Amino acid sequence: MRLILFAFLFALLGFVYPCKLHAQKDKPFTVVLDAGHGGKDPGNRGNNYFEKKIALNIALKTGALLKKEKGVKVVYTRTSDRYITLNGRANIANKAKADLFVSIHCDAHNSNAYGAGTFVLGLHRNTDNFRIAQKENAVIFLEEDYEKEYDGFDPNNPESVISLVLMQEDYLNQSIEAANYIQQSFVKNLKRKNRTVKQAGFLVLRNTYMPSVLVETGFLTNSKEGAYLNSKRGQNEISRSIANAIMKYKSSLDGTLFTGLVMDDAPKQSTSSSQTTSPSFIYRIQIAASTKKIETKSYNFKGLSPITRIKKGSLYRYYYGSFSSYKTAESAVKKAKAKGYRGAYVKAFKNAKEVSITPEMKSE
Repeated sequence: MRLILFAFLFALLGFVYPCKLHAQKDKPFTVVLDAGHGGKDPGNRGNNYFEKKIALNIALKTGALLKKEKGVKVVYTRTSDRYITLNGRANIANKAKADLFVSIHCDAHNSNAYGAGTFVLGLHRNTDNFRIAQKENAVIFLEEDYEKEYDGFDPNNPESVISLVLMQEDYLNQSIEAANYIQQSFVKNLKRKNRTVKQAGFLVLRNTYMPSVLVETGFLTNSKEGAYLNSKRGQNEISRSIANAIMKYKSSLDGTLFTGLVMDDAPKQSTSSSQTTSPSFIYRIQIAASTKKIETKSYNFKGLSPITRIKKGSLYRYYYGSFSSYKTAESAVKKAKAKGYRGAYVKAFKNAKEVSITPEMKSE
């Protein structure tokens, strides 16, 4: 009965409200990179590769790129081939007061499946999602007293997942946002098959008190993709793609202008005042994000109008209002919050494309 009730509640929710996380001015944006598996836990051994080695290489390379960026702090859950419990990984992230937790893995399947996918914590939508989470969660069997440590959680029982999902609810919207940036980076920059952003019950994400994402970089069981993931080129490309996505996600939160990683050879976009003060900017209030397409009628959004729906990747984002100045939009945020959208915040658009909000735009 309890399972049916929780499932019904999640179906009713349909979409989630943004939980805007404002970093302190002088506090760096802290990213925890978690290389999956390690030590006595090799991960999957598709085509005789070691998931634990590949995940570690990608995590270290991603961190090396991010460390070059201004205002970013990188913390690793491991930097060598050692075993860390799932709760231990979450504890590292919580102790660091991280702004984002990214757990890096490689997938396996008994078919010739391929492609990259990203996950956030939630109920399994299908058997494939349950299979992936079940595989990653099974590592707890290597721990002593795992039943006590994980409150009787059983990786083989779908009902156990219900106890997980509410713990990350406050961070779900931002987790989805971060996952979407990573997924779109894989698809656009590396032309990987899009396995989309999904929800599943990963224990490693349960006890993290920040937006958290698990990345399945590809399938070691696919001979072509396994070779790519095990190669220096593949690991360099994947790490760069993840780092780019993380910086774009950071930029969406703090309004900084991100034009590419420090190591990028591409010329930086001009940030002249003629660009940043352009009257063609439109400001909207993001109030929700969802994988579901919802009619933009005011009664679906607590009477707010007008509502704009924009699809990016597998997500629909819902915005209230359309304003010509940032200050006007900022004032309208109060109305959205009064309606119950506590995480409402301003986003800027130019020529129908989302852009970063600069300090100059805020002062206009």
